[in-house]
Amino acid sequence: MLTIKRALAGAAAALVTAGLGLGVGAVAPAGSAVAPATAAAATKAKKFKNCTALNKAYKHGVKKSSGTKDVVRSHGKVTKKASKAKTSKALYNANKKLDRDKDGIACEK
Repeated sequence: MLTIKRALAGAAAALVTAGLGLGVGAVAPAGSAVAPATAAAATKAKKFKNCTALNKAYKHGVKKSSGTKDVVRSHGKVTKKASKAKTSKALYNANKKLDRDKDGIACEK
């Protein structure tokens, strides 16, 4: 059974190389420029231990969407400001625990 699977995988790789892709689940040869078929195969967002570590990589923090505004509270007033933070939903979700004020921006500066 294992040899049949290997033979099929080799045949699928040959078809992908020839430009006759099999669609979802097709096996591409190593080093090819074919995108992964599943989200699980994509690289995971890095999870940082604390804000100091995150701010070394992303100076202004990480926000979950481009429309997210920094919520600033001062003397009883709440204002929303634009932010220079990196926009990445996956990176924000991996580091959501670092967003202490829950405004959608982790480790904002």
